[in-house]
Formats: sequence, structure tokens, C-alpha cells
Amino acid sequence: SVCRTVVALLLYFLLAALVQSAPVSSPSNPSQAFREAAGRAKTLVEKILKDIPAVHTTVITTEGLTLDPSSQTTNLQMMVMELGIPAAPVLKPLSESFTLDMCVSHMLVGGRLYQELLVVLSNKLGGLQDLSADLRDLLTHINKMKEAAQLSGDSSDQNSLDLASRLHGTYEIQVAAHLTLTQLRSFCHDLIRSLRAIAAYRPVAAGTR
Repeated sequence: SVCRTVVALLLYFLLAALVQSAPVSSPSNPSQAFREAAGRAKTLVEKILKDIPAVHTTVITTEGLTLDPSSQTTNLQMMVMELGIPAAPVLKPLSESFTLDMCVSHMLVGGRLYQELLVVLSNKLGGLQDLSADLRDLLTHINKMKEAAQLSGDSSDQNSLDLASRLHGTYEIQVAAHLTLTQLRSFCHDLIRSLRAIAAYRPVAAGTR
């Protein structure tokens, strides 16, 4: 009948409109490529976290520089400023004010920061090349997440890195390596939490709050 044909046409156009307006990927509807890239990123972050203590033991020979949080003295905090080691962007829980776009962008900026720090330090110390390579691979997977979800956040570096010109002697090199590994470990813990949150995140629907 005419009525049935009209209804069918209306449903067709409604479905077409919904398909066109639906996001390609979102935290509540992640694409297969996005999930796979996030899974590989998480596996690599877990490997980096597992490797950091052994790398620290091999590379750091100056007494008193340990991964124990209680060893982080005021003097070391001052050295962070003197050496010009910037802090990685903060990774916060996903929300309307901290979107998936922002989260993945912060992951990229932080990962690139530590990869660059390790490249600089690798010119002064042996034993850091594998971590640097793992971070480079991690950035590849995070970039794949960004591409799969068609995110557009700015992931350009927010800080200029001038570490090489401040490494005047063995002590500065040792402290810089220690601080980089310590901060990288903290950043990786944040990365793990964020990657888990991305997998489980479901945005609150309008009108349900």
C-alpha cells in the first residue's frame, strides 16, 4: 500500500541520516582498529614499566639515587628545574571537560617528551636505547589510536627541550637519567589507568544525570 511505502521510505531516510551523523569512533563505540591499537599500547606500557627498575639499576651508579619515593629530596626537585626537565601533561579521568581527544593528545605529548629525553641521555649513557625504542613504538600505537578514532587534538610539543646543554658532568647526567626514569615510571602508571579507562568509559547520556 501507499502508506506502507511511505513508512518504508521514511525509515530509509531516517537510517541514512543516522549513519551519516554517527561518529566513526567514540569511547562508547570504539572501532576494532582503535581497540587493537589501545591494547598494543597497554601491553607496551606494561613492558616499559617492568623494564624500568632493571634499566635504573644498570644505568644509575651514583649512591642515593634510587626508585624509592622517599629518596626524592628537595635537592633533586631543585635539579629538575636546573636541568630544565619539563613535566609531562597530566592524564585525568575522561569526562566532558577532559575528552578522549585531549587524553590521547596528552599521551602523545608525554610519550614524545620521554622519548626525546632518553635520546639525549643515550648519547651520554649506555643502557637506555631499548627503552627509547619501546617508547618510539608506543608513540606509533597511540598515533594509530588517534587515527582510528579520527581525533584532531593538537599533539605538538608544549615544551622546548634543552637538556643536552645542561649536562656538564657525570653527576648531572646521572641525576637527569634518574629523574627521567622516575618520571617515566609515574607517567606509565597514568597511561595504564587512562588506557583502562578508555576501554571501559561510557559517557553519561543527556538527561540521565
